[in-house]
Amino acid sequence: MQVLITHGSVARTRVLHLSRWQIVAAALALVALLLGVSGSVYHFVFLKAAREGWPVVAPLVRLIVRDEIEQRERFMRDNLDAMAQRIGEMQAKLVKLESMGDRVAGLAGLRIDELRSAPPAAPGASAPTAAPAAARGGPFVPAPRPSLAQLQGAVDLLGQATDWQTDLFTWFESRLQESRLAALLVPSQPPVAVPATSGFGFRIDPFNGRSALHSGLDFPAEPGTPVVAAAGGLVVTREVHPAYGNLLEIDHGNGLLTRYAHNQAIEVPLGALVRRGQRVATVGNTGRSTGPHLHFEVLVDGAPQDPARFLAGGTAGTPLRLAREPFARPPRPR
Repeated sequence: MQVLITHGSVARTRVLHLSRWQIVAAALALVALLLGVSGSVYHFVFLKAAREGWPVVAPLVRLIVRDEIEQRERFMRDNLDAMAQRIGEMQAKLVKLESMGDRVAGLAGLRIDELRSAPPAAPGASAPTAAPAAARGGPFVPAPRPSLAQLQGAVDLLGQATDWQTDLFTWFESRLQESRLAALLVPSQPPVAVPATSGFGFRIDPFNGRSALHSGLDFPAEPGTPVVAAAGGLVVTREVHPAYGNLLEIDHGNGLLTRYAHNQAIEVPLGALVRRGQRVATVGNTGRSTGPHLHFEVLVDGAPQDPARFLAGGTAGTPLRLAREPFARPPRPR
């Protein structure tokens, strides 16, 4: 394409040669310029007119974008309704969670009313109450749709209440875990899975025929029968004793100690940590003994206690049974 440029003051005529690609580039530049101008006009004129309410332009702009505005409003209403419904479901679940927390607190032996002040309630939330039996009625007046700010406030309050319940359950878990650990450290499992004989109390000594205190329980069994720890603890004694024979003692803390005597062999080293039900020795006939059996004692602050009082509450192993045996009366003080 050739473009001729002439002017009265110029004797010569200028000729511009334009290729096809130059024409296409010029057309694209013109289109881009028009788009930029139209966008600027729309942004600075029509939007400003719509926001500031210009007399003529504002109604025209609203008429053009009316469908878009209605669609956005419809989308917003649907989202607000869905959010409000979801918040209602979360509030119902939170009420159930609080009820469960009260039950767990009761199992842990705690009074929930003394631990907390009531967490903030979400707008419109109320504690569940029993429906009255009387008749009800009246015109239906729908509640106003909550605003986005109100829903955001409700979500924030639900978040606070959820965090409170999470902390509360964590504390409950800690207390229950403490109770469980304390139960594991109480000697409640029989050390040998056989009935016990010769219980705690005064009896006729089998060696000298005198009345003497038997400070534990005897579990007669074949040599080599496994002996397990009645509770978890620390091995503090592993020695050969003139009266107890191969002696094993386990410290359970809080002044509580168990003693396992007349063993054939002791299978845990000194200073070892053992768990309840762990094999620690085998039944034998060592020390001051008339036959193979395990002599089992429970001491609190060094004072012998009746092991049957502890083993009666055990749930693992063989239930404690005492064979009938005549006991001697305790000697009268002189």
